[in-house]
Amino acid sequence: MCLIIVALQQHPEFPLIVAANRDEFLIRPTRPAAFWPENPELLAGRDLQGGGTWLGMSRQGRFAAVTNVREKHRPMHGQRSRGWLTSEFLANGTDTPAFARNVQQQGEEFAGFNLFLGDGRELWYLSNRGATPRRLTPGLYGLSNHLLDTPWPKVAESKEQLTKLLTEDRLTTDNLFELLADTTLAPDEQLPDTGVSLEWERLLSARFIKAPDYGTRCSTVILVDRTGQVRFWERSFENGPLHFQEVEYSFKLPEGRAWA
Repeated sequence: MCLIIVALQQHPEFPLIVAANRDEFLIRPTRPAAFWPENPELLAGRDLQGGGTWLGMSRQGRFAAVTNVREKHRPMHGQRSRGWLTSEFLANGTDTPAFARNVQQQGEEFAGFNLFLGDGRELWYLSNRGATPRRLTPGLYGLSNHLLDTPWPKVAESKEQLTKLLTEDRLTTDNLFELLADTTLAPDEQLPDTGVSLEWERLLSARFIKAPDYGTRCSTVILVDRTGQVRFWERSFENGPLHFQEVEYSFKLPEGRAWA
């Protein structure tokens, strides 16, 4: 997952809004979002190679999403899959701050990661690259492959666009997917230096990535309203943002887990 935008208590109807892209190698086997047979409470896609997930939500209101950290001179793979972090939290009843602290203590077992964790009442962020667990206050947050709210062009522009949708009362599913589908490359002078070639920095600067063997595999939109009704959409792509398969799910959260 390489782009996640979260609006927490920024809309009168929807206290939680999530718009996210997962970028991955095209050959990595994946299942689209669904309720997991062994855990019908858990709604998420599945990484068939690592066994975990990049983003998901449970019927109890738990939410988790992970991105990797792109960095020079550090391995991209750790002893354990980062997807375990999200799937374990979603399936686990552990208190959110306690789970976050436990993960922080195990951080060296994983390659660089960023992690959102929420339980329907509060949202937390942490990273094993210098960001200790913290509870997020109401606001608009953006995450790519560096620390939270690092102003890479696609993060800053996505936050600006979502802010505009909110202030102009144009929040729709289609508009959120359109935000995620932008293939514009950032100017060279705005590119970060993360240890890959300039050509790859250019390709990876788009919100929606298209490369021969790598790219945006799926986009996810989640809206949770003040009654606790969850609407979850996922679009899986094969050849760019215009060609996709879509799944949609809707369910009601328990009382007190509505993110309000």
